[in-house]
Amino acid sequence: MAILRMSILVGILVLLCLSTAVFGQDGRVRIFIMDSQSWQVSGGVVNVGDPGAGTISGGARPQTTEIMKTFAERCPPCIVTMDRERADYTVRLDHEGGKSLVLRDNKVVVFDKMGDLIYSGSTRILGNAVKDACAAIERDKQGKP
Repeated sequence: MAILRMSILVGILVLLCLSTAVFGQDGRVRIFIMDSQSWQVSGGVVNVGDPGAGTISGGARPQTTEIMKTFAERCPPCIVTMDRERADYTVRLDHEGGKSLVLRDNKVVVFDKMGDLIYSGSTRILGNAVKDACAAIERDKQGKP
């Protein structure tokens, strides 16, 4: 009899562990972060004498990894997924670089699973863009079954 009870108890524990592994997201919303298309251009010109000298440089400056990290830190109701098909929301956040510190902008858009735009905005700080997108996702989630 004790062996039967122990077997049942072990079976229940195994099922609890498996269900926690499968449903361990605590009902969190899955978001897919689109690749950042950020660019930065910088340069300068110096005129010392007759021939001047100058330089210009620039190129892609993707922020996708930083955006994912910031979402993981500042938006606990969401979990970032690499599987776009399983995502409840898709987020695109682009950082506009190459301007002075004061004029930089982070543009963010959020789409629901149906592809409908639920939020768009811009902020000076990446963390605020993530905070605003997270709040929009929470509002939209509350309005849907």
